[in-house]
Amino acid sequence: MKKGFYILLVCFAIFQILASCKNDQSKDPVDYVNPNIGTIGHLLVATESMVQLPHGMVQTGQNPYPEISDRYLADKISSFSLRALPRYGTKTIPSWIMATTGKEVVKTAEIASTFDHDFEIVTPYFSSLILENYHISVGATVTEHASFYQFTFAKSTESHILLGFNSKVMIVGNNAVEAVENMLKGQKAYFYAEFSKPFSSTNTWKGITISSQPEQVGDSIGALISFPTTEGEKIEVKVGVSYIDIGQAKQNLKNEIPEWNFDQIKNRAKDIWNSSLGKIQIEGGTEAEHVKFYSALYRVMLGNQSVNLTEYGRYFSRFDSAVHSTDGHDFYRVASNWGSHHSLFPLFLLVEPDKQNDMLRSYVRMEEQGGWLSNSGGYRNMIGRHEVATITDAYLKGFRDFDVEKAYAGMKRNSMETTMLSRHLGSNNGLTELDKVYLEKGFFPAIPTGEKEWVPQVGFGRQAVAITLENCYDDWCVALMAKQLGKNDDYAYFMKRAHNYENVFDPITGFMRPKTADGKWIEPFDPIWSGGQGGRDYYTENNGWNYTWYVPHDVNGLVKLMGGRDRFVQKLNKLFTTTVPQYSKFKFLAQYPDMTGWIGMYSHGNEITWHIPYLYNYAGAPWMTQRRVRQIMDLWYGTGPLGMCGDEDYGEMSSWYVFSAMGFYTVSPGSLIYDIGSPLFNRSVIDIGDGKKFVVEAKNVSKQNKYIQSAELNSKSIDRPWFSHEELMQGGKLILNMGPLPNKAWGSSSEAAQPSMTRQKLK
Repeated sequence: MKKGFYILLVCFAIFQILASCKNDQSKDPVDYVNPNIGTIGHLLVATESMVQLPHGMVQTGQNPYPEISDRYLADKISSFSLRALPRYGTKTIPSWIMATTGKEVVKTAEIASTFDHDFEIVTPYFSSLILENYHISVGATVTEHASFYQFTFAKSTESHILLGFNSKVMIVGNNAVEAVENMLKGQKAYFYAEFSKPFSSTNTWKGITISSQPEQVGDSIGALISFPTTEGEKIEVKVGVSYIDIGQAKQNLKNEIPEWNFDQIKNRAKDIWNSSLGKIQIEGGTEAEHVKFYSALYRVMLGNQSVNLTEYGRYFSRFDSAVHSTDGHDFYRVASNWGSHHSLFPLFLLVEPDKQNDMLRSYVRMEEQGGWLSNSGGYRNMIGRHEVATITDAYLKGFRDFDVEKAYAGMKRNSMETTMLSRHLGSNNGLTELDKVYLEKGFFPAIPTGEKEWVPQVGFGRQAVAITLENCYDDWCVALMAKQLGKNDDYAYFMKRAHNYENVFDPITGFMRPKTADGKWIEPFDPIWSGGQGGRDYYTENNGWNYTWYVPHDVNGLVKLMGGRDRFVQKLNKLFTTTVPQYSKFKFLAQYPDMTGWIGMYSHGNEITWHIPYLYNYAGAPWMTQRRVRQIMDLWYGTGPLGMCGDEDYGEMSSWYVFSAMGFYTVSPGSLIYDIGSPLFNRSVIDIGDGKKFVVEAKNVSKQNKYIQSAELNSKSIDRPWFSHEELMQGGKLILNMGPLPNKAWGSSSEAAQPSMTRQKLK
């Protein structure tokens, strides 16, 4: 047994050496992807290393033992996922597969095996590692609705493959297992597993009790399949999944993995990833920057806005809550607008336009069957109602094959008849006395930190300033839709509400501040510390220094409030240089665990800040935007397990990097404007469909040459730090001539500033 194991290790080492010798020029986009980036969290949630097709329904990965949030730090594996990796904090693993040898055991602690990352291969389309306790090599790949496992055993008379579930399992014939998994909200997943080798013996279990009966029902159940194996023998298991029934799971498996050809399925998955990642081609830059870029694009294309249209029956949200459908789609999953509207959905719109109308129709279906326009299964999406931003941005960019009147009705009802409180659960989403203050006075009321709350619907704190600011932006989006649909009274009403940010700006302190219902500023106030745990009394997962800038739809109006462009820039500079004393860092992070990725008081670890570095563009200092975005990309994005500075949130943080590395960003989705930063690459080419491409070419770009000296758009000189969506979609080329010192004149005039809700020129 040991001899065979050593041979396995040597073969693995040879594979790694050959892979490392591959000429960089021959690399495909997928070859740069490292799914282990961010798998150790700086403070909160780490990423997950997943094998999954772009927007696929099935993901495979490792379930660590014992449960650990930073998956990369785990040195034991208890199993591998069959449908989706469980979120950290889940008490049970809902559906899994594992291989062992020796005594028949099913207890998690007893089947777990050590492994070593140095003998691991992980890509978007294939993973492989060695279960050291059993001398078993495990390979995994996927299709849209199925997973394919390959187990290479040592010689043993007692080799086992275990499949665990939480609802029902049944052994069928001598080479198949059927099962059901209970999910959230009463939904179910169905499985059909086939084995490449007939069973020698079979058992099932419940709890830790093993039984010879072929079927089990209940929690903590599974099938235990046993075989004798020869040295190096491969036993394969392919598993179809459906959210309809077992028959559909079996059909999915038949359609997608009809034969026992593991390499064929693996190569198909690789080709799919290359096709998807290849929608953006980059040239120049360093090896590390290529790794960061394509790894970020991989995250963007995972499951956050999953689109699978080949089955029938249901729509699912990010949290596996679902509403029934009868229109011929089995699975359509839309990301929660937890912050995805900032850059994830706008990037998704550019690289996968063919899926936009399906996504918009999904929102409408949720409105029809869920009773309100939401996609988080009864939860308001953190703060605000940012599905409004996603729908508006897509509609204004030309995606209109959905029932826009029905969508607008849901947008308006949410704005007028449902509570603005964050993450309120349940069917009672009606207005509270706090919402009525917003509707009557134009701000959401706060109470001082520590004062007893009397409104029963308040959950994580009132988050009063954040709710005011984020709903202002959403109101602006509703106004844009109203104007498009000829609803002029609605347009005027919501445009007025879009100015409500002015009601929480204190010109004396220069910050967005909380007010009581009678309009008085809450005292004492400190823009660093005020707001209690997570800042949630006044803000959300962040403090006053960062939320003060959350007026993406009216940056010009914010510049005016702050006293003009010079004072605006001075305030921005102070944001990036204000710090807490060294001895207070632990105290600060205990209060604000989401505020990682510091540069001064700026926190890149939380998505509400991501537009801030681009705000210099609006105030005559685009060279400072160029400086800051380069600094952030260099400091807070890496190529290893610590490569994400905050909660990645299923592709959101990655989408900022993809945009910024190409040289532009979306400060205000709905405005149809892209804000220019400082590209990393000599050339970035986006395939925008219909045979057209948009090219960003950065001449003389380097680590030092990060400042724009001049620019051309389609052979015409431009002196503005932005371009329009219309210009992008026409195709063509943006040329940025780069240099080592800032050209403070380029793009700095008041005429060059991006348009926003307040359109007057600002000095």
